[in-house]
Amino acid sequence: MNIELIEKNDKENKLSFILKDSTPAFANTLRRMVQEEVPTMAIEEIELRKNSSLLYDSIIAHRLGLLPLTTDLKSYTLPEKCKCEGKGCARCQVKMTLSAKGPTTVYASEIKSKDSAVKPVYPKTPIVILIKGQFLELEATAVLGKGKVHSKWCPGLVYYKQKPVIEISSSCDKSVAEVCPTKTLETKGDKVVVSKDRLLDCHLCNACVEASNGAVKVEPTNDFIFYVESWGQLDCKNIFLEAAKSLNDIQEEFTEKVNALK
Repeated sequence: MNIELIEKNDKENKLSFILKDSTPAFANTLRRMVQEEVPTMAIEEIELRKNSSLLYDSIIAHRLGLLPLTTDLKSYTLPEKCKCEGKGCARCQVKMTLSAKGPTTVYASEIKSKDSAVKPVYPKTPIVILIKGQFLELEATAVLGKGKVHSKWCPGLVYYKQKPVIEISSSCDKSVAEVCPTKTLETKGDKVVVSKDRLLDCHLCNACVEASNGAVKVEPTNDFIFYVESWGQLDCKNIFLEAAKSLNDIQEEFTEKVNALK
């Protein structure tokens, strides 16, 4: 298989590419590896010492848990794989504190982490509004986790579609181009042609096929167009590298289990 880059936008944490000569099974496996197996940091435990805001403790905890945190995979390991056996140590978790007094709007930037490499990705995210006389004080524990356990550990949004091949008969009526919702088909003179700039926008809805009475044929290929948007914990490239690593680890574990059968 080969990979062809379509677009990379580091500013918006977005990436799109074409996975060539693959299969639907592998494409879907890769998608699931990204969403379920790539480890990221997220707040897992919170000790609320003071909270006189208008929000319940559970709402504050929920908001903090969903904050994307920058992730350093070289310095931390999953709790279940750590030498401390999940009891908690500097290799698998990091402590964070937050203390605020009203009147003020409490933002994610006010969270103080003991490790500067692990902090909120979006510092301007509001957490709660405190009026005069209200307080918020807490200690949080962030740990590595995977999206298959909870969506707060999911590194981003990833989806794909198959690249199409479109054949248009010379007898195709010009009105067919108007039916296409993605404007993949256009008219040039008296002919209906495929727009080179919009071919990848086609999502195989077959609206043009139905309207053309067989004059247009749309078939999926073995090329898959992937779109990835990182939440910011990891960049798009590292997300896929970790996904590939996780897939390889699962395959090796499965092989060991099979070889152990007698």
